[in-house]
Formats: sequence, C-alpha cells, structure tokens
Amino acid sequence: MTTPQTPIGSGFGRASTADDVIAGIDLAGKTAIVTGGYSGLGRETVRVFLAAGARVIVPARDVGRARTALADLPAAEIWPMDLLDAASIDAFARRFLAERTPLAILVNSAGIMALPKLTLDARGHELQFATNHLGHFQLTLGLWPALKAAHGARVVAVSSLGHRFSPVVFEDVDFRNRAYTPFAAYGQSKTANALFAVALDRRGGQDGIRAFAVHPGGIVETNLGKYIDPAMLRELGAVDAEGKPIIAPERGFKTPAMGAATQVWCATSPALAGKGGVYCEDCDISVRLAPPESEYVLGDTLGVGGVYPHAVDPAAAERLWALSEDLTGAHLPA
Repeated sequence: MTTPQTPIGSGFGRASTADDVIAGIDLAGKTAIVTGGYSGLGRETVRVFLAAGARVIVPARDVGRARTALADLPAAEIWPMDLLDAASIDAFARRFLAERTPLAILVNSAGIMALPKLTLDARGHELQFATNHLGHFQLTLGLWPALKAAHGARVVAVSSLGHRFSPVVFEDVDFRNRAYTPFAAYGQSKTANALFAVALDRRGGQDGIRAFAVHPGGIVETNLGKYIDPAMLRELGAVDAEGKPIIAPERGFKTPAMGAATQVWCATSPALAGKGGVYCEDCDISVRLAPPESEYVLGDTLGVGGVYPHAVDPAAAERLWALSEDLTGAHLPA
C-alpha cells in the first residue's frame, strides 16, 4: 500500500495557506480529532476543519487553558487527555469509541521541542520521544476501530525537517548510554513520527486508513520553540533584531496559516486518495534525499526540501512499531 516518495504536482506551494488547500472541500458529517489543537498549527487546523463543516474534538491536558485559547471557536469540543499519561489516553479513546462514531481524520499535531536537559516521563522515557511519538502511538491504536469504521480515514503525523538531526537510535532511545543533546532528541522523535506513518499506512491501507507524515515549515509564531536561544533564531534569519518573526516561505519560515497547510492538505485533499505512507511538505509529497554524509547543521539547508532515507525506511518503521508496542503495551485490535 506504500505510495512512492515522489511529488505529485499538487498545485499548491510553500506560501499556500490552510484556507487555500481546503477551499471547496466539504467536511460536513465527518469527525476529526486534533491533538495540540488549542495552539499554533493545531489551532489553525481546528479552525479550518470547523469552517469546512467538520465536528472537531481537541484533547487537552489543561482543559481550562484550551477553553480560553479556543473561545472564539466555540464549536470545538475539548476533552481531557494527557499524552504523557497512559490511563488518560486510554480513557479518551474509550470515551470516543463508546459513541460509535467513525473517525475520518486524526491529526497528531501536539509536540515539544529541544528540551534543554534530559527529562524522563513517568515510565522512564525521554520526554520528547514519549510526547511526540509514544503518546500518539497509543492514542492512534486506541482509536483504531473508529478509524476503520470511517472507510477512508486519514492519520497525519506532524514530523519536521528536524528528522535530519537524528535517526531513531534503537539501542538507546532514552539516552541512558549516550550524551543528551536537545536537537538529537528532538530529531529522533521527529524521525519516529515519520516512520510511524510508514508502518501505520502498511497496516491500515487495506481498511482505507492512510497515514502521512508532515514537515510544516519553520513557524516562529508558536510555543514549540520556546526553549530555543533567540540568538540562534536571529542567526538563522527567523527573527529580526527585535525578535519579530520574519516570514520568508522560500527559506521555510512561514506563518501559522502557511504552516498548517500541509497537514490540512494531507488530511483532506482528493489528490491523495489511495495514497499514503509518505513524508510531505509544502503541500506535496517530498523528494527522497541521498543519505547524509555528515552531521546535519540546520542553517545549511533551510528552504531545501526533502526527506532523509532513515525517516521513510520500511525496516526501521517496523522496528519502531515493535519497540513502541513494547514500551506502551498498546497493540492493534485483533
């Protein structure tokens, strides 16, 4: 069921917005779940899904904060859930399955980035890997019957160009025996997001469940980069001397509306019917790059698209799936 990692000429591009890509698409009668849906790209995704007629549920660890952030989008339903709490994830999935509502769209948009020091979750796993990948793995598997019931569901895993910083280091995902660096940990988690889409699509394709990984671009106007040194952002040309975001989509720096476009495109575009298991950016399927010859440096290739082979490797995807089952105890329904 794997789709070739080759652009299809979508007609959209780097500066396209979420409104652009969803124009003319009717989501009436469909239900979507968007993690991270009360800030940044997730919030923009929720807004356009609602405008297109969908019912949208936003899981939130802090329900009060989510309600405040979504006050101008009252149709959004906010349900409690914490991606770092296995019991909370299971409770959310059980609540949704109890409705017997088909789930047409699941966008796994929540995430954390570049934590300055090694931090472990309650189960002993590195926090970025646990939040960005393991929590979403457990949630997606918990919602599987509802995805299957949609007869054409799409799952979008929000990855990043950051996957270039590191493959999944299977021998030590939790940095027990190697030096921790913020971007190596972030990169590993973003590679995991991309590999999850590969493995998920292989399992779900026969039931109409297709999965996509997405690099949204560099979006400074979110909370994701709150741990990044402002000096680094200035050096990269992401912000000006006063710290204000510089919008330059040709170099990958986008507004939230532009950043959400690719995940909305993957979730809704008719051009992707029958396709899946691919990494996308700038509202199209990305090209596959040659393996890196040296350690990735962020400033070297800003604006240069493409995905490293380690993030779309089927063997690595299967190894990650098995590891994720072991670490979470989650499995697809028999």
